[in-house]
Amino acid sequence: MSEVNALRTPLCDLLGCRYPIVQTAMGYVAGADLVIGTTNAGGFGFLAGATIHADKIEAEILRVKRETDDQPFGLNFHMFQPNAQQLLDLAVKYRLRAVSYGRGPDKKVIGRLRDADIVCMPTVGALKHAQKAIEMGANAITVQGGEGGGHTGSVPTTVLLPQVVDAVSVPVIAAGGFYDGRGLLAALAFGASGIAMGTRFLMTSDSKVPDATLQRYLATKDAEKIAVSHLVDGMPQRMIPNEYLSMLEKASPMKRLRIAVNLALKWKAETGMTTGQAMSIFMKAMREDSSSVAQTVMAANAPMLLQRSMVDGNPADGVMSAGQVAALIGKLDSCEDVISGIVRQAMARRTALNELTPA
Repeated sequence: MSEVNALRTPLCDLLGCRYPIVQTAMGYVAGADLVIGTTNAGGFGFLAGATIHADKIEAEILRVKRETDDQPFGLNFHMFQPNAQQLLDLAVKYRLRAVSYGRGPDKKVIGRLRDADIVCMPTVGALKHAQKAIEMGANAITVQGGEGGGHTGSVPTTVLLPQVVDAVSVPVIAAGGFYDGRGLLAALAFGASGIAMGTRFLMTSDSKVPDATLQRYLATKDAEKIAVSHLVDGMPQRMIPNEYLSMLEKASPMKRLRIAVNLALKWKAETGMTTGQAMSIFMKAMREDSSSVAQTVMAANAPMLLQRSMVDGNPADGVMSAGQVAALIGKLDSCEDVISGIVRQAMARRTALNELTPA
């Protein structure tokens, strides 16, 4: 049996990829180059539509289609972003295979996407959120355990994943703590249809993250130090510690709020939003989440701080979101080498397990 057939799951059929391996839409990381590398290697990649400039996103989509011979890929978005409608229209126009999102689209929006045969694949960090996503119309679910990078929950993948697998009837993709073939095989054993990885793909030679930032990732060898903090945008976010985070930890609440307001104004200028649009997004965020005003303002921190690290190459003064597996990755392989290596190792472990005999 070929490796492709041996590892084919319902997710492969749903997304149209060779292997059940998904590259997540990391902000300022998952551009066309990374999606092209993932797709051509047999995985399924998502463009980070939430952080690609509105006047560049269509060109990025067309480039991926051109350089992958029109193989399937996906687009990530947030309903709070000013050009959310543009991204929805582009997904439908170019018949993209899937969209990913966190909090966001209502049943009407999801219905439009489903009517266009676009897979709706939200990421959740709790069982109740998975159940709500299915109720809203999702036809696949990415479940991220607490080991994952960026915004994350506190429940480990090994606890959360079987909960969701047992509770829903759609393909479940496991995320948080995956980087090799052993993890893929374990996820399939839990009942998942595949794995999704962010940090593993960020740390590849196809990633356009500046070298100064990638070297900080490679230098991190202690998984325990890749910790969760609420200081960046008021929500739990796992990241590699640096000088900026250390400064926030020592700052007074008033100073942190002042920093957040300044970053929010820069984010408004960066996205080209009018004051009216900014206020509309602010009010919508407040209605969606009962968090404090300060936390809502702080939500603008993440994109600006990510940009400092992932685009400007200034890892000391930005945010480096990372899953704990960053400590286990020692070199920057290509997407082709990462995916083929995962497949080979998963097949080898499967063979070894099949050879076990009862005592």
